[in-house]
Amino acid sequence: MKLVIIDYGAGNVFSVKSAFERLSVDALLTRDKDEILSADRIVFPGVGHATAALKQLRESKLDTFIPALQQPVLGVCLGMQLMCEHTEEGNEKCLGIFDGVSVKRFEGDLKIPHMGWNSLKDTSKKMEELTEDVYFVHSYYAPVNPYTVAVCEYGQPFSASMEKNNFFACQFHPEKSGTAGELILKRFLNA
Repeated sequence: MKLVIIDYGAGNVFSVKSAFERLSVDALLTRDKDEILSADRIVFPGVGHATAALKQLRESKLDTFIPALQQPVLGVCLGMQLMCEHTEEGNEKCLGIFDGVSVKRFEGDLKIPHMGWNSLKDTSKKMEELTEDVYFVHSYYAPVNPYTVAVCEYGQPFSASMEKNNFFACQFHPEKSGTAGELILKRFLNA
């Protein structure tokens, strides 16, 4: 199996690569479109500011390339947010995979970023058996929507995971989420 992690300058690629290595799967870090197209599975990670990440994606023309992918694609953290239609972070138009979903900033008396372990609820069948907490680090969130397959609560319910066709995404970091994260990565590899 050929696994590609899209390396577009938005952080956490090495921790994601290491998580797959723990599962005895080697991943190629690249932004080369031919390498991405030849992959069996693709990971779209991300940590950082949406505006900077989208600038990198636009400059490399990956912003129009990623939504057209046909293979299973896993979005992680910022990767999931960028798959939405819009984000309040920088008031940016995103990739539009999860159409109609606008990413919002946490507000109120909450400590931001939302950081640490939290539980999932209202999970779909694909996410069942995830009884352990998962690890989050984020200041923005996707509201619960028709693509939501797992919910978390932090001030209000939000999408912890979303799915549409061949695109599956987690707001949390499966690569840092212990046994639960490992199970998600294994399910992605076997999708």
